This record gives sequence, structure tokens and C-alpha cells, in this order.
Amino acid sequence: MKVAIDSGPLNSADAIRGIGFQTKELYKELEKFEDKNTKIDLVDFSKTDLSKYDIVHFQSFNPFRTRLPFTKPAKKVIITVHDLIYLIYPKAYPPGIKGRLNFLIQKFNLRYVDAIITISETSKKDIIRFLGFPPDKIYVTYLAPQSKSPESGKDRINLPEDFVLYIGDVNYNKNLLNLAKACKLAKLKLVMVGKQIADEKVNDNIEIRPWKKFLRLYKNDKDIIRLGFVNDLNQVFKKASFYCQPSLYEGFGLPLLEAFERNVPVVSSKTQTLVEIGGDACLYFDPRDPIDMANKFRLIMKDKKLRRNLIKKGRERLKNFSWEKCARQTLNIYKKVLNES
Repeated sequence: MKVAIDSGPLNSADAIRGIGFQTKELYKELEKFEDKNTKIDLVDFSKTDLSKYDIVHFQSFNPFRTRLPFTKPAKKVIITVHDLIYLIYPKAYPPGIKGRLNFLIQKFNLRYVDAIITISETSKKDIIRFLGFPPDKIYVTYLAPQSKSPESGKDRINLPEDFVLYIGDVNYNKNLLNLAKACKLAKLKLVMVGKQIADEKVNDNIEIRPWKKFLRLYKNDKDIIRLGFVNDLNQVFKKASFYCQPSLYEGFGLPLLEAFERNVPVVSSKTQTLVEIGGDACLYFDPRDPIDMANKFRLIMKDKKLRRNLIKKGRERLKNFSWEKCARQTLNIYKKVLNES
């Protein structure tokens, strides 16, 4: 069995996002399963003759950008669809005429795809709903946190005594305005980490207009600290009072697992995916209600027993997620698809 995995996400803006992270970690783990009967290559699909492979595995799917070729490129084709947020919030992510056309092309090309891999049961439901893909050909493989590296000891970051930690992007679904409002109501400092967090040259894309408003309101607020990209996340996790995932929607919710691994309690939006991933290891709030968010922030700050309980449950929850498990499940999907007529 010869498998080609698309290296595209490692050489684009996706490299620092969940798509790039998954591609790197999955391939690293799959390599361990190689033997005389199984060969797995990480290649640039735009520069490779894919017909020489038994299976080609596309690692990303954007409904408004064409990626799949019109003709089937190999004997078997698998594609990973992380989420369909663009279709769930069309007003925040307007496709335009070209995007709508590309979506029709993509749906047409899905006709020859043998399987879709996705990262949560919630995303699977969305794929069935929006793409009309057969449920029995959609497989869920959970992500896992990156192995925790030792602290570098370099570039020490000045951080406040107590603070709420957020790690991620600035897009509409991240709900950062309500996060800031809740922190102000609860009188807590907010530390924000992510490559786009420090970027003040914001274009007029609808999907990040809430971030433009965020900057207008909080750019110079001493209680909202925007660190941007951080090499050593251990530093900020170690000092955080708790981690908050305020999103209106997520395909998975990897920072929850990152916090669990570092014994940091988590307060999260009560949305389908985040409840699916976080289970009983999070304190949940209504993401559209800053008052409810602030109340949960105050609760976790004053209730030490609750904090200890959430940390304990987080460590237990982590047992459900590993890259070895993800790779083994993916390999089984490859074998199943290849053996189907």
C-alpha cells in the first residue's frame, strides 16, 4: 500500500493552524507504521504524479476554493474536512460569485472521493448536512495535543499575577469581543496569544471586522495584553489562572487539550464541539452572554475545589486523545478503503 499525504498545509498560512499541526503530527506518527507492505510519503500534490499511489490523502477542504482535481488522481482518494465554518456562518464568511462557483465544483468533485476524515462528530453532522456525503463514508479521528516541550528558559515574558488566557486566531467565530467584555465585568486581566493577535494592520474582510472593533476598543487597554506569537507556550500556561475558549463554533478545540495537559482549569463555550471534546472537564458558559461568562470567571477564581476537580478531570479526559490512536485509526481507514471494490 502506497499512500501520499498532501504537504500543502505545511507550506502555507495553515502551517501555524490546526490543519498544519494535524498534518505534521499525523505524518510523524504514521511513519512509525511503515513496513515492507506500507509506504507513506508526504509530498506536494501540485508537483507530484499522484497516479503512482494507491491512496492520496488531501489534508484540507475549503468550500470556496477549488482543491480537488476534476478527474480522480489515484485509485483511492481520501480528504480531511476539518470543519465547514464558512457554510455555517455565510454572513461572516461571504463566498462571493467565485466562491459559490468553486463550491459547486468542489461538491461535484466529491463524487469520486472514497472517504472523508473529520475531527469531531459535530463536524461529521455538518458534512452530512452541507455536502450530502454518505454518512458511512465519513470517519472521525480526534486530534491530540503536541508533546509538551520543556521550558526554554529564554525570552521570559512579563505576565500579571492573575489572568485569563486565550490562544488562537481573531476570526468572527472566536467571539473575542464578548471575551473582553466578560473579563472587564469580572475585573480580570486577559492575555491573548496568537500570530494575528499582535497584528494591527487589519484589512476590511468581513470575517475579521469584529477584530477591528476589538482593536478600537481595547488596543491601549492595560488589562488586555496581546502577546502575538509565543514560542514557549509553557510559560503562559504555567502562570494562567485558567484557560478560556470563548468560540461560537470550533471544528475541534485543541487548546482545551493543551490546557488539560498543563494542569490548567478550562472555562469554555457551551457549544456542541467543545462539549464533545471537553466533556465534564470544563466549566461552560453561554458564549453570547458576557454576563454569564463573567459569572463563570468569578466562580472559577474563588472556588479552589472546583479548580482542582476540573484539573483532575482534564487529566482523565486526555486519555481519550493521542496521536498514536489517531494514526492507527487513519491507517485502518486506508486499509478499509483500499479493500473496497
